[in-house]
Amino acid sequence: MSDSNPQADDAAVRMTGITISFPGVKALDGVDLVLRRGEVHALMGENGAGKSTLIKALTGVYRVDSGGIQVDGRELRFDDPSQAQAAGISTVYQEVNLCTNLTVAENVMLGHEVRRGPFVDWRATRREARRYLQRLHLDIDPRSPLAAHSIAVQQLCAIARALVVDARVLILDEPTSSLDKAEVAELFRVVRTLRDAGVAILFVSHFLEQVYALSDRMTVLRNGRFVGEFRTADLSRRDLISHMVGRSGEALAGIEEKARAAVTTHSSRETPLLTGVGIGKDGSVEPFDLDLYPGEIVGFAGLLGSGRTEAARLLTGADRPDHGTLAVQGTPVRLSTPLAALRRGIALSTEDRKKEGVIGDLTVRENIALALQASRGTWRRVPRRELDELVQKYMVALNINPPNPNALIRNLSGGNQQKVLLARWLATAPRLLVLDEPTRGIDIGAKTEIQRLVTELAADGMSVVFISSELEEVLRLSQRVVVMRDRQKIAEVTNGDDVTTETVLETIASSGVHAS
Repeated sequence: MSDSNPQADDAAVRMTGITISFPGVKALDGVDLVLRRGEVHALMGENGAGKSTLIKALTGVYRVDSGGIQVDGRELRFDDPSQAQAAGISTVYQEVNLCTNLTVAENVMLGHEVRRGPFVDWRATRREARRYLQRLHLDIDPRSPLAAHSIAVQQLCAIARALVVDARVLILDEPTSSLDKAEVAELFRVVRTLRDAGVAILFVSHFLEQVYALSDRMTVLRNGRFVGEFRTADLSRRDLISHMVGRSGEALAGIEEKARAAVTTHSSRETPLLTGVGIGKDGSVEPFDLDLYPGEIVGFAGLLGSGRTEAARLLTGADRPDHGTLAVQGTPVRLSTPLAALRRGIALSTEDRKKEGVIGDLTVRENIALALQASRGTWRRVPRRELDELVQKYMVALNINPPNPNALIRNLSGGNQQKVLLARWLATAPRLLVLDEPTRGIDIGAKTEIQRLVTELAADGMSVVFISSELEEVLRLSQRVVVMRDRQKIAEVTNGDDVTTETVLETIASSGVHAS
């Protein structure tokens, strides 16, 4: 139930009716947020819900079109981040925004160095930095380079800097995504200490267990709109997810047994194409087991940040596992690079086609040729006739428009760029194709064509891993579904009449691991 009676005198920040529009889209539409002194407040929502935009409005990165921001009861308008910082609002990001080439003391005291006349008293500055670090029980040498320390320590240094500027509101934006369990525990200890000292803390995370362990209240956004504010102790995980994805709690209730009943194993089947046993990477994804078979589509489901992409990267050589073993048709292998995986017939189509996929300054033909040429090596050039035949084959099969192999790919639509990326990997004739968000951001026509292609590839014997934020799409295509949460594999279900989007959401919401 939404908490509709916040106490005004506890509010460190009150955002009311915040609306922000960009060309062609309303990013926030009348959103409210109240941060109270001495509380940890979680901001929840799926990708595109408006969380980052709301934070940027609060920190002065974006100017609001309408609505108001009150800090300690005073109506303020932030035109840039320095004004928000002057009002006592400080942010610690997932990617630490400090200067790693400077010392710890220089980062902690930046802009607040101890001076004697026009000169910086570095001894006194380091002494002050140590005092703030000790408040966080952080025993490190202030003279040491920040780059010499782990991400967790760098984040604690960023929090120490917030203490220097007397931050009354601390925003933690995905602070635990690169931390191990011990580092998360230490960060949480510091956060609770600051909370008990009266600091208002906004916590943004995709890890549900961490949200429930740390936060006192939460605000849920969906599609740029305010869904509600809730006391964390009063909101079940199932109801939280239903608010985030827009499905009723009643529709999710009482179906956990169905999800468990659908769990199956494949020990009696033929030799898997790819077998992973205890595959995991510290700080990325917990060890998991998985068998992938020829002619089968296996879907990966989970909320944003659940570990779907991290798992895919371990299976395809994009990241090196710290634990476990991989085998291709029963033969142990080390997939230390994507090229090593490609030479074993394993290809990954990345979710970030702009940064890790297509190369905008190359033509369609050149983009399609990249992986095939890489698999053969520098000195074994792909014959022009062979390449032309492959390019023509996949441009027709995927209906790539315009049908001009010499067109620069940057001039194609997002959907056609995605098709070119698929053509690149299909040209290598992979035995296993891992597709990470292949239909994100493309129109319904291109999406339908890609879904059709995936089913045809599996019918021809290819093994396909299909990762998508759209549960309906995953269930429509997949024979089996791997369910991820908090970077762990928590279930594996065989798709059928008893498996629906509701059963998958229920599995994500429930505590405990159902299968592996």
